[in-house]
Order: sequence, then C-alpha cells, then structure tokens
Amino acid sequence: MENLKVLRSQLRHSKLGLKSSRRTKPMVSDDYIVGLTDGEGCFYVLIKSPLNKGGGGRVTLNFFIKVQEQDKAMLDKVRNSLGCGAVYFQPESRENHSQCYRYTVNTHRAILDVIIPFFRKHQLQSYSKKKSFELFCKIAKLVEMGKHHSKFGLDRIRLLKSQMNLRTRVAR
Repeated sequence: MENLKVLRSQLRHSKLGLKSSRRTKPMVSDDYIVGLTDGEGCFYVLIKSPLNKGGGGRVTLNFFIKVQEQDKAMLDKVRNSLGCGAVYFQPESRENHSQCYRYTVNTHRAILDVIIPFFRKHQLQSYSKKKSFELFCKIAKLVEMGKHHSKFGLDRIRLLKSQMNLRTRVAR
C-alpha cells in the first residue's frame, strides 16, 4: 500500500502523471491568432526622445489586438495561448463607436521572446500587416542592439517607424 502512495505521488508530479484535477485555460489556435491579428491587430513603436546627451531616446515596442466589448473572452484566450500580455478595458468616447477591450504586449522580453518568434513561425497573410511586422522586427533588432541610445540609431528607428501601419491604396 505504501508503494502505491509513493507511485501516485511521483506520477502526480511528473509530466506523464495521472490526469490532473487542474483546469486548463481556454485557448485558441495559432491560425486563429494570425487571422485575428491580420484583421484587428497592430504592431506599434512609441518613441520618447531625447533622453541623453547623445540624442538617444526611449523606444517601446507594442503589439495589440483591439475588439468590441462583447468579444473580451476571445482576447483572454489569445493571452492564454501566447502566455504573455494583458487584457484591459479601453473606454471609447467617440459617437457611433462601441466600447472596446485591448490585448497588449509591451515588454521588450515578451516581444523578443514570444511575439516575434510566433509571427516568424506563423506568417501573417495580409500584405500591409506583414510589411509592418517586418519593419517592427528591424526596429526590435536595433533596440536589442542598443542603437536607440544614439541620435543616428534613433533617426533610423524613426525612419522605419514612418513606413509602418500605412493604409495601402487600392487601384480602381
């Protein structure tokens, strides 16, 4: 009997153990996250400068998905699936606009370790979002190398940022 208790204890604490009584968090597929990002997501760079004598500044990398209030549960599933970020209420004061929730990832580590590798592995489909993501990755690399601490590096980041999130014109 004693051996059975020890075995159960070992199994419970191993990855191959008995079925856990813990509940799994609701998640969505990788393809779903890509599609949602193509439609409702944004890669954004915030620049605050200058903060030092060399003309450098602070650069914050942001990824977010914004949806209407009734779809908040979907953002919670995205957060659970990616394992980082936060979901919060974003009040809307404009007429004819509904209240929204936003899933946001804005720490350098999460952007570099989770968001960029995820979208490298699971390609975005829309041209404009794919282009913005590639520019976002270039900026992230410059920040990771510390280039944002100089005027030259910050100017390069500004130039790349100016090419992001542009609406493409459709030929008629």
